[in-house]
Parts: sequence; structure tokens; C-alpha cells
Amino acid sequence: MRVLAAVDKFRGTASAAEVARAIGHACWTLGHDCDEVGVADGGEGTLDVLGGANRTSVVTGPLGAAVSAPWRLSRDTAVIEMALASGLTLVGGSDGNDPLAATTTGTGELIDAALDAGAKKIIVCLGGSATTDGGLGALRAIHAPQRLRGVELLVACDVTTAFVAAAEVFAPQKGASPAQVNMLTGRLERLAQMYQQNYGIDVRDIAGSGAAGGLAGALVALGGRLLPGFDLVADELDLHDRVQAADFVITGEGFLDEQSFRGKVVGGMQILARGANRPIAAIVGDVEPEVAERIEHIALVPTFGRDKAMNETQMCVEQAALQLLNAYRG
Repeated sequence: MRVLAAVDKFRGTASAAEVARAIGHACWTLGHDCDEVGVADGGEGTLDVLGGANRTSVVTGPLGAAVSAPWRLSRDTAVIEMALASGLTLVGGSDGNDPLAATTTGTGELIDAALDAGAKKIIVCLGGSATTDGGLGALRAIHAPQRLRGVELLVACDVTTAFVAAAEVFAPQKGASPAQVNMLTGRLERLAQMYQQNYGIDVRDIAGSGAAGGLAGALVALGGRLLPGFDLVADELDLHDRVQAADFVITGEGFLDEQSFRGKVVGGMQILARGANRPIAAIVGDVEPEVAERIEHIALVPTFGRDKAMNETQMCVEQAALQLLNAYRG
């Protein structure tokens, strides 16, 4: 039997590659072939599953201090994870953030570096930002933005939030007070007008343009194309063909809930498997009871206990995979 192990990371306990490797070992134990592939939804971890960093640039961090941001350039394609240059974790979370001052300048500097290096395709992965600057910092950091006209600029986005709504929806998570949310909303309204005047695009009407505090909208104004993050990753990893080549698909992620079926890895893989008429099951860290019937699965915490699931994740994944494979084979 040929198994496809297409899984997301288990945040804080195992990377996507480690989870896939554990499933692959279970397949090897039973004499099955396994195609191991780490998957992501366009946010945190996407750089790793698309090949990992092979370059590092010192750029302007969210609050102005220099940060070393890893990124990738391979075969004229650049992959940039904005959280690594402009992310909330870089400032110690919401408590350490200045939501009015936080800037996407570093992300723009990475795009500029990719252009300087000759990239013809640039993938920018959004999510985890510290910023609500409407992408103005990034836009200003790109020297001669007209160079983007000859480049395919793809923006991985897993939300549908509109540009101006980004302040109300996301800024409180980044440390903004109600008064600051009002100030940021006004700033985004003015930026939307500026982008329309300068680039002829009304970002206010574009679903998802509010992602990463409006960075998505700025990149659209520069000619970028917003894509659902999972779909972009699926295309880059040829997941459609890999599902077709499999007899059985095992997917997984750290926590199975309603969001898992709204653009995340488990839901995306379920759609692909159903489209190819392939059986699929999931291995997850834990599960919200309301969605337990949505996909066949084994949850590690109720099966092995929280301590073992958290501290011996890969072993638990392997044991869960053995159970699924034996059940399917039987």
C-alpha cells in the first residue's frame, strides 16, 4: 500500500516534518510505502515546508531594532514568511508591542532583497504580524516597486477580513487599546484612499486585504495576488498529484476544531482526498468534541494522556499511525 502522510506541525511539540517522519516509520514497520510531506496553511511554518531558509537578511524589526530574518531563494522563486521579519513574537508578544509604531518595513526589505537577487516569483506568507500599518512600511522599503511588474507576487492569506476592518479585528490581539484601535482604523482609511489614488486599486473592496494588519492590501496595490494559504502550498507541493498516487491519506495537526475545516491543513487535505476518492484519516493532538465526527481521527491527548502526548509526541504519532493503518488494512 502507498500512504501519503501530509501533515501540519503540532505547535510546540513537533514540526510538520517530524510528524510526517513518524507516520513514515509506522508505514515502514508494516511494509508500506510512504510519501512524507510537511504541509502548512500559508502562515507560520510555511517557509519550512516549502524547502526551508537558505538565506538570511538583517532587516528592520517591527519596532525598529534590527533582526536577522531567514528566507528562501531557489530557482528564481523567493519564499518570505513575514512573521520572521515583522512578527509579534519578535517583540515578546502583545505586552511588548507598540501597536501604533509597529511596522512592516522589514518584510518590505526582504521583498526588496528578493528582487535584488533576481527572483521572478515571490511568495509572501502572512500571519503572526505585530503590525497594523496597512503595509505602508513594506511599500516604502521596496526600492523601485515598478520592478514587481515583471514578477509573480503571490500572497498567502487565510482570512477574509477587509482592509479597514483589520484594526478592529486584529489590533487588540497585538496590544491595541480601544482608543488606539480607533486611531488605527482612521489610518487604514487614509491609506486605502492613498493606495487608490496612487495605484488605482480600492483595497477596501478586496476580501482578505486586511490580513497582517493590511499588509495584504498594500501588496495587492503593488500587483500581488491573494491566495488561500493552503491552496498555494498545495500547488507548490503538488499535493493534488500526490493524493492521486496514494491508496490511503493520513493528515494531521495539533488541534482539531471548526477552524480546521476553514482553510487549514486537515480540512484542505480532506477536500483533496474526497475529490480523488481516496480514504483519509487524521492524527491530531486534541479535538473539540463538536467536530469529532467530521473526519476519522485519533487524538493523542485522550488516547495516550496529556504528558505523553506533549513530551513524546512523535512516538504517540507513530503508534496512532499503526492503529489507523491496521484498521484500514483490516
